Amino acid sequence: MSAPHRVAVALISSIALVSVGVGTGGAAPPPPDHRGRVSDEAARSWTRHKIARMSLEEKVGQLFVTYAYGRTADTAHPDNRAEFGVDTPAEVVRRYHLGGVIHFSWTDSLHEPKQIAELSNGLQHAAASSGAGIPLTISTDQEQGLVTRIGPPATQLPGNMALGAGRSADAAEQAAAITGRELRAMGLTRDFAPVGDVNVNPLNPVIGVRSFSSDPQLAARLTAAQVRGYQDSAPADETVSSAVKHFPGHGDTSVDSHTSLPVIDHTHEEWERLDAPPFRQAIAENVDSVMTAHIKVPKLDDSGEPATLSPKVLTGMLREELGYDGVIITDSLQMDAVQKLHSDAELPVLALKAGADQLLMPQNLSVAIDSVLRAVRSGEITERRIDASVERVLMMKLRRGVITDPFVDVSRVDEVVGAPEHRRAAQRITDDTITLLRDDAGLLPLAENPGRMLVTGRGEQATATLAEKIRQRGPETSALATGSSPGPEQIHRAVERAKKHDVTVVLTNAAWTEEHASQRDLLRALRDAGVRVVAVAVRDPYDAAYVDRVRTWLSTYSSKAVSMESLARVLFGEIAPTGKLPAPVPDPDHPGTNLYPFGHGLTWRGAP
Repeated sequence: MSAPHRVAVALISSIALVSVGVGTGGAAPPPPDHRGRVSDEAARSWTRHKIARMSLEEKVGQLFVTYAYGRTADTAHPDNRAEFGVDTPAEVVRRYHLGGVIHFSWTDSLHEPKQIAELSNGLQHAAASSGAGIPLTISTDQEQGLVTRIGPPATQLPGNMALGAGRSADAAEQAAAITGRELRAMGLTRDFAPVGDVNVNPLNPVIGVRSFSSDPQLAARLTAAQVRGYQDSAPADETVSSAVKHFPGHGDTSVDSHTSLPVIDHTHEEWERLDAPPFRQAIAENVDSVMTAHIKVPKLDDSGEPATLSPKVLTGMLREELGYDGVIITDSLQMDAVQKLHSDAELPVLALKAGADQLLMPQNLSVAIDSVLRAVRSGEITERRIDASVERVLMMKLRRGVITDPFVDVSRVDEVVGAPEHRRAAQRITDDTITLLRDDAGLLPLAENPGRMLVTGRGEQATATLAEKIRQRGPETSALATGSSPGPEQIHRAVERAKKHDVTVVLTNAAWTEEHASQRDLLRALRDAGVRVVAVAVRDPYDAAYVDRVRTWLSTYSSKAVSMESLARVLFGEIAPTGKLPAPVPDPDHPGTNLYPFGHGLTWRGAP
């Protein structure tokens, strides 16, 4: 941290130092070195000293991470009263001695960078000035691409599968470093990323483009790179903890664990070959935390419990087999995959007994905490077991500089978040991800003056953004969004508009799913009308297999503005498409065969 930053937050930081030991008769936290790092020996010594002076309620609170409603720490919100029995986010933190908080837009927590930073500071003050005085881990899911909790002006990147198409570990590391640095500037200290799942099932409804690849080794290489970017790219107080997810691997499912319990039938040998490599590599990079998966793995554990609640998976495989000694955090305990199996009181106890250290978003926080306290007091869980988890949580906070430097300088937020050098780097990274799957029509690159152009398909924002990018290059261009499942009238209107244009770019998004199959009808109707069509899959590349009569297909893996800029550059030949498929595109008419193999990607010579 810079000297001006230290001066700006010195007064408020002193509150944290007093509360964690300086002014309470306890030992002060060990001082970090010039990189903000604390040795494991010093960290462990202080942590154990601190735990010995904590009450059971304070220790159990460290094991819980949940949300609170409000733009500021002192904002009274009726949902806080309804769910937590208090009015403000600060009161939620104080009442339950929370170890961490997670931010979402739906909790009214994420509006703009300075607001987020002020909220984070307020929550840290609440934690540092009450109870055991231990600062929070503040988290969100800023995976980038499909799952992006904080939008512009924060730097936007296209997500994991796009990085897989780019093939560059350096780019993946830089993307994580940018994301992590901006999160930390806003007061967040952990990103629930990267997704380490290997997407071997193209029908996967919940992972898909959130995965780097269907290839375990490519996914492992880029997972490791992102862990380095999040955790090791700057001094500790400018980085965030990484949480690789979803162990033991959520890549081979056709069911969404938010609504049902997926079953993955991998044998141990298949798991070792297909699922384990990214997690092994993340652990080799000393990843701060690992998030569990709500999936049933009967050939790894025949108990019938999901991995989150499985001692064989969390303790036997993750702790003992892979040798992981960092923080294990559950996925949200509000997800139906686990909610339907056990009561609100049973879930947290079972997760802790399985080997989890932190419990994310229990359905009823008060019931969950009380159930853990009862389990300890009855001897069902030993206090020594609780101490082991608290030690891991505090060690993570010390390593990341959260204990010694929990506050951020709000006046510096705009210097970091969305910094010009970050946006330029994001564009360079994205330029290397666009994948040309097919151009039998010979449309690309477009002529210098391609005539009138129409951008249609799914997404009001995406179609408008791409139309503007094209318009900036000269052609008269209009946009017509047709929605995720266009009906006959929308398709007819798009065809009639397209007939009045020389080239039509159609954006598809999950057109491979039956739910959105009418996007394919739009493409067929345009093709049958003799329209010159450039089809672009702006999410999964699998769309390209479902309308084979369209003779020009690209994949961007993302509909973010940064991806639409890169797409426009490719369309007009400003750059050549260099992305390679990070997962094969199967032929739906011939099971077991691929229409476009792993590594496929066309390009052209002579681009500037």
